[in-house]
Amino acid sequence: MFCIKRNAQGEIVMLSKEPSPECNDTIAADSPEVFAFLAQQTGESAQFIASDLAFVRVVEDMLEVLLEKGVISFTDLPAAAQSKILERKSLRSKSSVNLLSDDGDIF
Repeated sequence: MFCIKRNAQGEIVMLSKEPSPECNDTIAADSPEVFAFLAQQTGESAQFIASDLAFVRVVEDMLEVLLEKGVISFTDLPAAAQSKILERKSLRSKSSVNLLSDDGDIF
């Protein structure tokens, strides 16, 4: 969990590991809002965060290929991993964002 401060529009403007007078609302560490906030930050650490977010998308697509080819089975994964995968698949299907085209080429 993170502690956050929101602006008048409800957007995250400050993120903290510890509660403070400014950051007294909480949010899950893996919330899409947290990732969006971190991706907007500047500097070297922000570059690592943006790189990590992009790399997660690559790993998701690789996992999907391994599952489709039967190299691994979904049920072989821990329950927590299965849950996160299903959540991400649901989010991606709603946004129709994919790294692989229908013919398997990477964009």
